[in-house]
This record gives sequence, C-alpha cells and structure tokens, in this order.
Amino acid sequence: MEFSELQRQSSTIAHGYHGAQQLVRLRSKSVVSNQNGPQFNWGSPPSEGGEEGDSGPPKDLRERPMTMRLKRAIREVQQMRVPVVTSWQSWKRSKAKSLSRFRADAGGVMSYVALWRKALHKIGGHFGGGVQSYFMFLRFLVVLNFLSFLLIAGFILIPSIVFRSTSTSNMTVDSTGPEVCKVYDPNLQGLVVFYQYFLDLLSGTGFMEYSYMFYGYYNNTVAESSGFHYNLPLAYLLTSVFYFAFCLICIVTRMGSALRVAVATGSGAAGSYSKMVFTGWDYGCQGDRATKLKQKSIHYQLQVDLEEERLQKKALSLTLGQTVGLCSLRIFLMLISLTLIGGAFFGIFKATVFSQAQVGAEGILGLFWVYLPSIVITTGNFVVPFMCDQIALFERYSPSTTIIMALFRSVFLRMISLGVLLFTLWSQITCFKDSPKCELCQYNNKEYPCWETRVGQEMYKLALFDFLITIAMLFLVEFPRRLFVDHYSCALTRWVGRQEFLVPPNVLGLVYGQTVVWTGALFCPLLPLINTLKFFILFYCKKVTLFSNCRPAVKTFRSTTSTIFFLVVLLFGWGLALVAMIYSLAQIHPSMSCGPFRSLTMMWSIVPNTFYTLSLTTQDFIFYMGSQAFSIPLFIFSCVVLCYVAALAAVYGKSVDLLKAQLKLEGRDKQFLVKQIEELSREMGVPTRDQLETFDTGAAN
Repeated sequence: MEFSELQRQSSTIAHGYHGAQQLVRLRSKSVVSNQNGPQFNWGSPPSEGGEEGDSGPPKDLRERPMTMRLKRAIREVQQMRVPVVTSWQSWKRSKAKSLSRFRADAGGVMSYVALWRKALHKIGGHFGGGVQSYFMFLRFLVVLNFLSFLLIAGFILIPSIVFRSTSTSNMTVDSTGPEVCKVYDPNLQGLVVFYQYFLDLLSGTGFMEYSYMFYGYYNNTVAESSGFHYNLPLAYLLTSVFYFAFCLICIVTRMGSALRVAVATGSGAAGSYSKMVFTGWDYGCQGDRATKLKQKSIHYQLQVDLEEERLQKKALSLTLGQTVGLCSLRIFLMLISLTLIGGAFFGIFKATVFSQAQVGAEGILGLFWVYLPSIVITTGNFVVPFMCDQIALFERYSPSTTIIMALFRSVFLRMISLGVLLFTLWSQITCFKDSPKCELCQYNNKEYPCWETRVGQEMYKLALFDFLITIAMLFLVEFPRRLFVDHYSCALTRWVGRQEFLVPPNVLGLVYGQTVVWTGALFCPLLPLINTLKFFILFYCKKVTLFSNCRPAVKTFRSTTSTIFFLVVLLFGWGLALVAMIYSLAQIHPSMSCGPFRSLTMMWSIVPNTFYTLSLTTQDFIFYMGSQAFSIPLFIFSCVVLCYVAALAAVYGKSVDLLKAQLKLEGRDKQFLVKQIEELSREMGVPTRDQLETFDTGAAN
C-alpha cells in the first residue's frame, strides 16, 4: 500500500527540492495514519472511552498520547452523546470523582503544610540534592522522635501522672529482698547553692534525678477502678518494646521507598553515564551559585568515573611484585587505623571507670568528672577519623572506595564506642556476679542503688553534650573562621578557605545521636522529647551555618550519599540499641529500691506473671496460638501464599521481558522500514534526508 502510494505521488510531483519535501511530508502522514495513530472509539462515553480491543481499565483522555487538537475534537464528539446509565452507576461515578478530587486536595494540603517545605526547596536549589538529603533525613528523625514521644506519653507518662494525682485505688507491690537493697534516697537535704540547679540540669542529678525524666521515679502500680485495670509495669515494658518495633517499621518503610527509586533509576554504568549526560542537569537551579555548584557536581562525577577507570587499568597493569607490595602497604595502614580505634576504645573504658569512681565530687570539677566519658567519646570521634582520613591518602584506593572505607571506620568507631561505654557500666553494675559487692542484691547496690537511672543519666549527658558541642562549634569555630577568611587575605586564609558542608559526617552525627536516644529510652523515657527539641534546633543551626559559613563542596558524595546507605547505618544503630535493651530486660536484676520492676527478678518476668493472672479461657487461647495445631497450618498457608506470590512475580517478570523484546523488535522494524524507504527513494531519484541537509547547508553558505 505504501509502495503504491509512493509511486503515485512520485508520478505527480517533480524531483526537485520542494517536491522532495512534499513527498516526505505525505509519506510521514501515511506512516503515522496507518501504524502509529491512536485508534479511538469516538462513540464511547467520556468516562469509558477506551482503545479498541483494550480489555484493561479505561484511560483518561488526558493520559492518551494525542495532540491537543485531536483531544478537543474527541471531547466535542463525546459531549454530543448522552450516555444512558442507571442511577447506581451515576452515583458510583460521582462518588469516584469526589473521592479522587478529595485525594488530590488532601495531597496538596499535606504537601503545603509539610514541615520545612520551603526551607528544603531553598536548600536544594542553592546547594543541590546531596545537602538537601541531609536536611530531609533530619526532618524524618524529628517526626520519628515526636511520634515516639507521643507513644511513650500516652501509655507511660500520662497514666503515671494521673495515678499520682487522683484518688484512684492503686495497688503497689512491695519489693522482696534484703532491706539493704531497698535504700535509695535521691532527694536533696538542706539548702542548695543557686548554681547547683544549673549543674543538676547538665548532669541529670539533684532535682532531675527523681522526676518523670528517669526510670527511678516510676512506681510498680496496678490501678483498679470501676472495672478499669491498668498495669503500669506491663505498660512500661510493652511500650518500650513497641517503641523499638515502631521505629523499625518506619525505617524499613522509608528504606523500601528508597530501594524502589534506586531500582527504577539504576541501570549500571552505561545507564548512569546516560542519565548524567542527558538528564543530569537540574533545571530548578536558582542563581549563578547553584548553577556553578551543579556544574562542579557533574564535572566531579565524570572526573571520578574517569579516575576509577584509570586506576582499574593501572591495577591490571601491575606486576606480581607491585601487587604484593600494594596489598602489604594497605594491610599495614589498616593495622595502624585499627590500633588508633582500639586506643580510643581503651581511653573510653578508662575514662568511664575513673568517672564512676568520682561520683561524690561536687562543683565544676565534679561536673567535669561526670562528663569525662562524653568528652573522651566526642574527642575520639573527631580525632581518630581525621587521622584515618590522612592514612587513607596513602592506601591508593579509588575515590569511591576511599569514601566507603572512611565512612566504615567512622561508623565502627561511633557505634562501638557507645557499646564500650555500656559494657563498662554493666561490668561495674553486675560485677560479672563474681564479686562480693554483688552477692547480696545480685547487682552493685552500694555504688548503684538505682542503676537504671544511672544508665539513663549517662545517655542523657551524651545527648546533651553532643548538642552543646554542635552549638559551640557553630559560634566558636565556624563563624570566626568565616570572618577570618572574608576579612583577611593571606596565604593562611587561602589555604584554610571557607568551610564545606560535608554530608557524610553530618549524617553520621545524626545517626549517633539517635542511637544514644534508642539506647537510653528504656531508662530515660523523656529522651525522645529531648531529642525532638535537639534536632528541631539543630535544623535551624545547620541552616544558618549552611547559608552563612559554607561554600559548595568541591567533591560530592556520589556512591554512598543515597538514602539507603544512611538508613542502613541507622538500622545498625537500632540493632545495637536493641541488644542493649534485651540484655537489660533479660539478664540484669532490676533495682529493688526504684522503678516499676523493683519486685521482680528480671524485667521480663512481668510478662509471664501477668499471663498467669488472666482467665483460663484466655490462657488456653494463647496456648493454642503457640501450639503445633495452629503453627503448622499457619506455616503451610504461608508457604502456599509465598508460592503464589513467587509465581505471580515470575509471570510479571516474563511479561516485562516480552515487552522489552517487543520494543526491540519495533525498533528494528522501524530501522528496516527506513532503509527500505531510502532504497526506494534512491531508485526513484528522490533526494534523501542527508542530501537535503547537504543542500540546505550549501545554500546557507
């Protein structure tokens, strides 16, 4: 058909330039009308107009690949017909439209009232998506901590306040054990120096120690009134467990969203290069500064790819002796890095032991001894990574591998330093059960009459000291550095330069702070609220220092800046805190003088004790849920569902492969048709596209 049409057109028009243009135009119209033109049922109603032969759900006219003129014509034809529908169908359509409109309006309102929406857009426009991802991660942690506080306040804090202030008949279970183990009197006696309140606020002692802030203030109360029964120790335990589960669900959900984006956009090295070249430019950049930042970002990404390719070729060209020498050098430098990290751990251990031995000290010196572990941890987290980064310069890794190694060392140092602190505290609290100090009370009652509160105080001091260090760095280092660089011109200022906002260390600082909160939430229930306020203030402090003191980073964080990596690190911190909570619940004897578990041998014992107070019917039902009669059918049903989902995924995978193959075949068909048209044009003497372009170029010259 197309060949006959070409012959008919070629017999009526000349072989000149204008005739060739008309022939190409007629040929394109013919091809489009016969092959690629959208087939539409003009008689279908507006809401049900589907493609011919399309058995899927009807598409909206706006979603169809048509020109605006054709869509207007279709709409006019559809409006000329009045579809005959029942009242039920009419009501269903109107409700569907109303629901769709409500969802769109609700989505718009939620996006408008989102926390720091305008600030995040401004940051992304001036400093790029890498810096914006840090602030979005910070917003996620603020919301997570606030929701966690609402959970703890609803089930622990508010019931405790109500039970203390009302005349509800409460039953307090007396703790069992020697009277020596029940001695705990944190209340202050006599007059207190005025500045002591400030010291107590910083250290969590004094008036703060016996308050709703820490574990020791809560009672083992069971409230009963008019059929209402509330077991505060059980609520305390279950709320803590559900708090960890809630945080895990939020992290996994956010990680799933990030993984879907990564899978949809990631397609190997070639795909990454294509995205960088063809779609890498951000058209939302505002101002020359953001434009230069984006140019540097793309330039650095290309430079990193070329550098990695050069290093790979160089590694392949190394001889056996050179390879052995390079591996030996890297192993030696790795041992030096591990030695520095081990030295930091030993310093934390010694500082914690010495600090716990100076508990009775007062005044400024006592505050310094109290904060000594926090000072050593913060100093180690600053000095050791800096020295490891200098060592990494001699390891001759690729740029991406260098960044990964530096982050791995920083994460290992920050997380394990917290673990060393907990291990040191627990070794002194439990005495490993082989010391005379722990024989009577099963824990070191003389030095730690309420050891849960002591652990909560350590976590409180870590969180507060980290925040104070951040504020001090802002006013004492970053602002003076900016003023010094801007107002003095010398070799030193040019070497120092303005500060760069480095995303990885800032994100790792957030992960460290959140891990401290998770670790201390069991012993300091209001720690999520403190962390919410801390991160809220930190957002504005980081925003001020970003726009006032920082310049765009020369090197961008490429392979590990993704949200997935930071969420994995956050998940690692959650796992460390979970281990600490499980050990506290199931291994250490609770304090006999304070807290909601003072009458139990283990915190977890409240669960079986409460279980045996239930009715026989409830006990039988719970036993049945854990028996083989229920678990085996549930396992079989789960296997069947899993097989069905796997089969469905396999079918979808085959469908995707078929569609990809079909796209490839269509591309080959188009190439074949183009070649056939060019051959026919040459046989008939019609100028081809290349000849026309050559003719236009010569005419222009």
